[in-house]
Amino acid sequence: MQPSYDYKKFAILYVDDEEKSLKHFTRAFSEQFRIFTAPNAVEGLKLLDAHKDDIGLLMTDQRMPGEKGVWLLERARQLRPRIIRILATAYSDMDAAVAAVNTGAIYKYISKPWDVPQLEQTLKRSLEFFLVQRERDQLLHEKMSVLHNMMIADRIVSLGLLAAGLSHHIRNALVAVKTFLDLAPAKMEEEKMDVTGLRNPDFWKEYYQNVQLQIERINSLLKDLWTASERASVQFPDRVVLRDTVATTIAAMKDGFAAKKIEVDNQIPDSLPPLNVDGPKIARLFELLFKDEIASLPAGSRLTLTAELLDGGQKPEIQLQISDNGPGLPQESLRVLFDPFVVRSDTPAEYGIHLMACYFIVYHHGGKIEARSQEGQGTTFTLRLPLHPDRAAPAEGDHDFLKRILVNESLWDKLISPE
Repeated sequence: MQPSYDYKKFAILYVDDEEKSLKHFTRAFSEQFRIFTAPNAVEGLKLLDAHKDDIGLLMTDQRMPGEKGVWLLERARQLRPRIIRILATAYSDMDAAVAAVNTGAIYKYISKPWDVPQLEQTLKRSLEFFLVQRERDQLLHEKMSVLHNMMIADRIVSLGLLAAGLSHHIRNALVAVKTFLDLAPAKMEEEKMDVTGLRNPDFWKEYYQNVQLQIERINSLLKDLWTASERASVQFPDRVVLRDTVATTIAAMKDGFAAKKIEVDNQIPDSLPPLNVDGPKIARLFELLFKDEIASLPAGSRLTLTAELLDGGQKPEIQLQISDNGPGLPQESLRVLFDPFVVRSDTPAEYGIHLMACYFIVYHHGGKIEARSQEGQGTTFTLRLPLHPDRAAPAEGDHDFLKRILVNESLWDKLISPE
């Protein structure tokens, strides 16, 4: 069974200084293909730049006033390397065609005057090759995306298991330290001395309070991480309206936002269908995200929340975006944003643990959380949460991906032979 191709999905750009040739080309092939034309190389380059995402094939005459065809083909290769490039030449221009082939500037050349049926087949085969290359590139991109997400998930889950395993021992150790600190003031008072040998009650009182605060902080962080890393014992028992849950969290944290004069604009529509979730964990998800924003954003910043329903048939989901207008992040920081040991700002409240806990909560709900950022232009968190997490399809794995590659006969045929 021959694969079918949509030859009008991507256009053909034909460049020739002869007006009759342009009209003839359009008349002969406009029913089969989308056609752009240009009267010279410079205009052709402008068209290519303006429609670079729509053009799959460039065919140009060699001999034209001003810049020649090979000049345009070379510029096209630099602008869009995947575009199929064809040089139309007369016999006297054969040296230019050979040079273009040798430098890799063209896919093939054809002789003028061209034969319409033969050229039609050449254009079809060329566009097929372009479409197959795009399919291959998309498959590889999907594969890299799957591997990237698998690596992140594996590392995050490993860290979560480590945190859960260590939490018991660390908290036991902290209990011992806390007990010592609780007894220390009374003991020092009893013996009328302190560690330095100097009487300084105010210093020890402040020191005691600070250490107690840090102990509670560590306990809270460990509890968050441990709780987030555990799956719900009853799978997603609650139904929540996203806008209401977010609004409740914003109201509960109004003092934190007010202290830094951060404006929050909740644009989540109330018409979205409810989510089946673990209610307390989802509420905690937004609390942790907002805590991270409060810690990271400068005073006077703005936070905007939007959401929409993505109805993908068997897996409908809500996509939520939380965007700020803060200073943004460099790309090297963005890649490790959910790593608990990476500092997101100069004065972080926590070292990535809040975001790591957020990753766990979204992950266990069958969703995804990603971030994009640009220095000076703010950061946007994108969350995709299935309406029914228990029905969410798992991410495509190696087996499914390889199966798609191996059964794609047209891809292999076109990659093995350009004809």
